[in-house]
Amino acid sequence: MREVFPETPLQRNAHLSERFQADIWLKREDLSPVRSYKIRGALNAMRKVLAEDPDKALFVCASAGNHAQGVAFMCRHFGVKGVIFMPVTTPQQKIVKTRIFGGDNIEIRLTGDYFDDTLASAQQFCASEGAHFLSPFDDNDVIEGQATVAVEIARQLGREPDHILLPVGGGGLSAGVRSYLGRDVRYTFVEPLGGASLQAALKAGKPVTLDKINTFVDGAAVACIGRKTFERLKDVSVADVVLAPEDRICTTIIEMLNVEGIVLEPAGALAIDALTDVAEAIRGKTVVCLTSGGNFDFERLPEVKERALRYSGVKKYFILRLPQRPGALKEFLNILGPEDDIARFEYLKKSARNFGSVLIGIETREAANFTALFDRLAQAGFVYRDITGDETLSEFLI
Repeated sequence: MREVFPETPLQRNAHLSERFQADIWLKREDLSPVRSYKIRGALNAMRKVLAEDPDKALFVCASAGNHAQGVAFMCRHFGVKGVIFMPVTTPQQKIVKTRIFGGDNIEIRLTGDYFDDTLASAQQFCASEGAHFLSPFDDNDVIEGQATVAVEIARQLGREPDHILLPVGGGGLSAGVRSYLGRDVRYTFVEPLGGASLQAALKAGKPVTLDKINTFVDGAAVACIGRKTFERLKDVSVADVVLAPEDRICTTIIEMLNVEGIVLEPAGALAIDALTDVAEAIRGKTVVCLTSGGNFDFERLPEVKERALRYSGVKKYFILRLPQRPGALKEFLNILGPEDDIARFEYLKKSARNFGSVLIGIETREAANFTALFDRLAQAGFVYRDITGDETLSEFLI
């Protein structure tokens, strides 16, 4: 592996260590050549295939992001051909990066609106062409490759950590790290709330497919944990699995960007985000968080910031029933506090002869300011509806 890229740094983070009263280290997989740990599994699996069959001509994978980039990078390194299937909906930034890493050694095929369709196309192509399919996680050689993260952590730290937090998508990283470090280390497995496939499998005693997933944490939003990965994780306690809300992950992305200058994709921020859930358990311990990826498209930053503000309680949206009379708007504006800022103001419709509905977004410095604001609105006789947490209305209006 060292012939391909240097080990990623293990860095002590003073900000998080002070905040959580622990010795917290970040294993910076976001600083690998492809900005994620996926290069490890691709390298190991392809290396073994080529050792057995040096004339192997074609590798295939299906991926919307990090796995595609890892496979592309290794196709160029080994001088072999690869066909990478990606959903039609894949952001252009990820397609461009994959093409840059693979160069003339790869072909990108865009097919299917959803990953399941893309995967089916890739596997059908493999069967017809006799190519080797590279699974993003459900492959023992991929799992072994991801385990090299743990090898580096133990060497860099000089010992095993007391506690390690691992992001979970399909389970390849977690299965590899746990297989290497063993049961003496305390683990926290972190899944996005909208993609809790490991938790579902542990409760069912076998891998199950989730009815619905939230794709915001695209690097870890997997509908079904891998069968081979689950075989290595099936004795994990459900109590050691943490579900991270997507909006809370946004606050972690913003915090790490603003405070530390570290750019993390949503999946890359999972382990750090879950420190809040295990704060008591890690106090005084040596803790490692895996920052598993930094492939963040900055076009998403406005959405991430918006979700972070709403989760933190310092931004709210509500529909105000505004009297249609002179001075009513001025009355409302005078009710706002000195730290309340109007971020959105839009007349929706005139709902009655004497009233109109207005969509209002307010940003403030402290969440407690909204309690005072809503009290003043009620005292002045204004009728409003807080729609900040209403997913349906938010989707259409915000």
